[in-house]
Formats: sequence, structure tokens, C-alpha cells
Amino acid sequence: MLIMFRAKNFASFRDEFVLDMRATNYREHSSHLIEIEGLPFKLLKTAAIYGANASGKSNLVSALFGFEAYISNHFFEQETDRQVRTAFSSIHPFSLLDRQEERIEFEMIFRQHSRIYQYGFAFEGEQICEEWFEVDGVQVFERFNDRLNIHSRYKKALNHLKDIRSDRLYLSFLDFFATGEIKEFVDDFKFFFKNHFDIHFELSIESSIKGAGTFSTRSLDRLMEDDVFRSKVAGYLRKIDLGVEDIVVEKNLQKGWFSKESTEVPSLKITHPVYNEAGEKTGSRAFELANESSGTLKFLAFIYEIATLMETGGVFIVDELSARLHPLVTKFIVDLFQSEENLQNAQLIFTTHDVSLLNNEQFRRDEVLFVDKNQRGESSLYSLADLKKVRQDATFHKDYFNGKYGAIPIIKEPPVPASSGRGD
Repeated sequence: MLIMFRAKNFASFRDEFVLDMRATNYREHSSHLIEIEGLPFKLLKTAAIYGANASGKSNLVSALFGFEAYISNHFFEQETDRQVRTAFSSIHPFSLLDRQEERIEFEMIFRQHSRIYQYGFAFEGEQICEEWFEVDGVQVFERFNDRLNIHSRYKKALNHLKDIRSDRLYLSFLDFFATGEIKEFVDDFKFFFKNHFDIHFELSIESSIKGAGTFSTRSLDRLMEDDVFRSKVAGYLRKIDLGVEDIVVEKNLQKGWFSKESTEVPSLKITHPVYNEAGEKTGSRAFELANESSGTLKFLAFIYEIATLMETGGVFIVDELSARLHPLVTKFIVDLFQSEENLQNAQLIFTTHDVSLLNNEQFRRDEVLFVDKNQRGESSLYSLADLKKVRQDATFHKDYFNGKYGAIPIIKEPPVPASSGRGD
């Protein structure tokens, strides 16, 4: 579970911003909260992020992705995919100053397997300036350039592991050489990012335009192999009335390039009911995924991940959740995370322009965040809870449109052309 994420000098965020998933003491929508024994605070299940176009909403998601990509590039170098490598190469500081500051900072606090991890680092170009790691409030190590400070509790385990490379995270070094309790920490840390931290960008959804390509089923392997899970996902598709009857696996015979023998190749298909002229159902017909609408494909990709998170827990982060989805479908997804069905306390963090969700029946005040950008191009992040005078019964969407919360586009009137003097 995500507790807090902090970044500084990243993209349009010149100053530090903090995405804080700790709940305030508001009483509304208590079912939207995660209560964990031993923690002095509760966590939010959902966070909706609003703002004008080009305000920095996507940069906030990019910061989360950049943090993950930087770590993945050090820990999972042999298996890092192209998307992560692209994100890693695109991490850059705020660049609208005449004297550009190169140092970028990232930090995250999260809970995994009953432990609280706090990890952060700062870097300039390829040089790591600082790095720190805490477990359950106890610092394991702190690094300043090539100098390493180890907490007394862990000196015996780490005193012989003091090699530091200026371009390498020390935590990734421990992944190779640490043993015992330290290796448990590192494995736990890696498990979170590999299994419980999931980020989606609108532009990364395959076949976002119908017919623009073949929808990949490589990431949907579980639908091919797990009948119970496939039935559950099909049930979600039926709930939102997409005209879907079922998801089926069909096996087709294909001949190999170098052999005359044919092999069975499974493929996912979606079935739709077939009717006669009288409107009576006469059967079903299966279609390739590529023949489905972009909205259906996007919902399928999302609900696949969400159904998994409902079983395991984790963090689902989406840039432009409502793009290509009807507002009621977006609401259905948000409701899932806020409902009692979310037994593993999965979290949803998303950006959106869908103001139909922006109301006090859907969200607590601390679940609604805004990203705004000033005239110098600097983005900032704040929540309704930070705006002290917002009442629980406020009409969030009307007040937002009226400019009470900021983070809205300024529509300028076009200049009136000067008269030519010739008359009209």
C-alpha cells in the first residue's frame, strides 16, 4: 500500500510535491479508508487528480513511473522492457529556469508484508548524490555521494559491503551481496514494485484506435489459463453492458515454418449474442479482440489488472482513467475500489477530466486533488482538504467550474483585429 510519494525538480514540478495517501480525520465515507493495526493513521483507497490540460497531471504520474523505472533499471536490468527504458531515459529536471538545477529527488513510503519501507534517492545526471533506506522507522543506511553511514543495528551485516559506485544504487548492490535480514528487506522491496505497483498511461494502451494494430494478449495470460478468473472478468464486462456474452479460449491449428505438422495455438475471443429478425437470440458468435471497440479493449485491460488487485492488493495508477470510457464505466471502476469487494485494500490513483465524479457522494475531500500551473510553468499539487474552507456538503464540481479551487484552464478571448480603415 502506498503511504506517501515525494518528488522535487521533476518535469514541470520545480518545487517539492507530496502525494500523501494518509487520510485526514474527516468523518465522511469511512468505508473509503484502510485501517491497519499498529498504524497511527488510516490510508485512502482512492485519489482523483484534476487539473487543466498541460497543468502537470501526467507529469505527476510520470514521476511515479520515473521512480519505478529508475529502480527497475538498476534491479531488473536483464528483464527491463522497452517502456521502462523509455521512461528511465526521459527523466529530466524542471527546465524553465535560466539557471537550471540538475538535482532530482524521489522518495516513497509504502507498506509491504506488514513492514513500512521508506526509500529515496537524489541524482544529477548519472551521478547519485544521496540515497536512504528505512524499515519500520529504523534507518538501515544513508548515503552521501561516496560516503556511507550504516545504522548500528545493521553494521555487522553491512560492514563488509561498503562498495559504492557513483552511478549505481547501493540498494541494488545489496540485492546481489546481502544475506539474512537485509536480503529479506530487499526481496520484499522488489516484490512490491514487481507485483503490487501498476501504472498505466493512456498513450501506452495498445490499439487505442480501433484497427490501428493487433491487441496483444501477452499481458492477459491468466485469462488463457485460469477458467475461474476468466469467468470473473467476463462477469465484469457483462455488468457494464457492452453487449459481451463471454470470454472464450479457442484453439486453432497452425503449421510451423519448418515442419508440416500442425500445432494447437490458443487465442482469446469475445462472444456476442446473435439474434434473428424477430429479436430472438439464436446463438453466439466469437470475435477477435482486435475487432472490439477501443473502449471495450481499454476496460478489458483495466479490469484484468483490477480483478487481480482485488485478490492480492496493490496500487493501480492510471493517467486519464476516463479516456475512451463512459462516465458510468469510470464510476464503476472507482466504486469497485471503494466497495466492500475490495477486501485486500487495493488503491486507485488516477488523473481525469471527468467532473461527473467530482461530488461529495463519490469522494471525501482528502480524496480529491488538483494540479495547477503558474505563469512561470511551475506545477503544484494540493487537495480539497488543503483548502480549509471547503465544507463537506459543498458541490465540488460547480465550485470547481466557478474557479474556487483553481486548476482550471483560462480561456482567453481572441484579440479583436484592428480596423483597416477601409470600411466594411
